[in-house]
Amino acid sequence: MKTLKIFVFNTLILLFSSIILQIIGMFFNIYIANTVGEEAVGVFSLVMSVYMFGITLASAGINIATTRVVSEELACNNELGAKKAAKRCIFFSVLSGIGASIIFFILTDFITIHCLHNRISKNVIYLICIALPFIAMSSAINGYFIGVRRVYKNSIAKFFEEFVKIICTAILLKSFMPDGIDYACYSLILADVISEVLSFIYLYILYKLDKKQTISESRYKDLDSYDKRILRITIPVALTSYLRSGLSTVKQLIIPSSLQKSGMNASNSLIAYGVVNGMAMPIIMFPVILVTSFSGLLVPEFSRYYVEKKYKKIKSVSTIILFGTFMFSLFVAIIIFVFADKFAVLIYDKIEIAKYLRILSPLIIIMYLDIVIDSILKGLDAQVSVMGINVFDCIISITFIYFFVPILGFSGYIISIFISEVINFTLSGSKLLKLLH
Repeated sequence: MKTLKIFVFNTLILLFSSIILQIIGMFFNIYIANTVGEEAVGVFSLVMSVYMFGITLASAGINIATTRVVSEELACNNELGAKKAAKRCIFFSVLSGIGASIIFFILTDFITIHCLHNRISKNVIYLICIALPFIAMSSAINGYFIGVRRVYKNSIAKFFEEFVKIICTAILLKSFMPDGIDYACYSLILADVISEVLSFIYLYILYKLDKKQTISESRYKDLDSYDKRILRITIPVALTSYLRSGLSTVKQLIIPSSLQKSGMNASNSLIAYGVVNGMAMPIIMFPVILVTSFSGLLVPEFSRYYVEKKYKKIKSVSTIILFGTFMFSLFVAIIIFVFADKFAVLIYDKIEIAKYLRILSPLIIIMYLDIVIDSILKGLDAQVSVMGINVFDCIISITFIYFFVPILGFSGYIISIFISEVINFTLSGSKLLKLLH
């Protein structure tokens, strides 16, 4: 009963904070879109694709490893072991973060020329290099707080980070915006870097204070070494994450060029890309905060069930959660489909976005369910399978975009989104059904 109360409390904390942050983020994205323009949004989306690959390179696997190992230690009543494991995870995050920064620094020219088509300067990539180690360490600390069921500390840090980002973005855009798209992207990334660094400092202070709490050590001494257990989770997840994120980045980068091959000019292809990825998708994904608020908490809970071999509990809880997610996602899909015109005009004052909202709305059910399924699988020690499915999905998507978007045009890009989501959901769902039976 106590475990259920803690889970519900953490879920409500994440739900409340996520709703507020998502609302803030949505209006913030509207402000950015209206300030920098559709073409700049398209260019910034390309930059963010590269940035996200860097984040994956720096922190892939470390969050889930920290959460899993800390949860397993606490399941054995070993609080001291949980803190020791977290310390080792942070150490590994430092190494991976610095390594990712070095790789990006060496490949700056290649990224600028071949990935971003010289649309921005190298200074933007240098900023990303600065941010990566801090993002990696924050990921490990976030994993620790999830594992020890004190997620409110992550929420506080996230609020702080968002506040700093918004203030810095407003100041920098006002200062640099007259100089064009390059400076707009530079301002947006610089604001993000500043917020990430300050957020890490705040998180680290919370972590150090948390470690000073009373701890106890259990009689369990036969567990594997922390390094071995951490790396057993981190390395497979990291390798598959690198491959998946790399493929995902390639997919995002070839979309504008494939659209150009279909007959669109460079500017229009970036505008079309920006409309779907920078405007329509944020609306589609806005309600997902109600899903992600508890899906991240499923990892430590299912990890505990798995360690304690409570297989019937796993099956019953999974069924309840998936049914609830399905009903919620169905409701959201209907709302967005029916009120697409009003959302498009109210949020962006661009009625043409309504068309894409209606087209993409059926995907909401699949996307939301897939998020929950992935979290359950990660808690059941199937994180490598999750990433393997994501890699396969990316390969299929890239193949379709490369060969068919030049023929089908923008409708081909929309079709590729459907193919990607359906493949991922089908394979993940099949894996979960196999484990539950």
